[in-house]
Amino acid sequence: MSKQKRYWLMKSEPVSYSIEHLKRDVVTPWSGIRNYQSRNFMRDEMRKGDGVLFYHSSCREVGVAGTAEVASTPYPDATQFDRKSDYYDPKATKEHPRWMLVDVRFVKQFKQVIPLTALRRENSLRNLMILRPGNRLSITPVTREEFRTILSLAS
Repeated sequence: MSKQKRYWLMKSEPVSYSIEHLKRDVVTPWSGIRNYQSRNFMRDEMRKGDGVLFYHSSCREVGVAGTAEVASTPYPDATQFDRKSDYYDPKATKEHPRWMLVDVRFVKQFKQVIPLTALRRENSLRNLMILRPGNRLSITPVTREEFRTILSLAS
């Protein structure tokens, strides 16, 4: 029995990795996540084929820039073992990795970023985790209805 498709919002700073980078690369490992709750979403809940809202953060035009999909099952994030990486974790071992990731595949870049202000104006998005005060998670679950509403804002 297969699990029902889920939906996610994944944040990235466009100076580090933007929707344009994903469009060029087609598939990328979503590496460098060092928050346990976000890691747990990837490790325990994400499945191949899940929908992703690609969100640009910490930039001039904050908002949803396009869509992607989860393209792999979870596996260890190699950056945790690389001493030269900003994401190196001395407590992680190959036998007992601490950090997991999934691959993400490009689906669509929106003609325009759907700004945070537009998301806030939409009453049906009032429970969207990204809109909650103090939310700092780089990966958050999104309902199918929220996903569809955001797609409708892009058209």
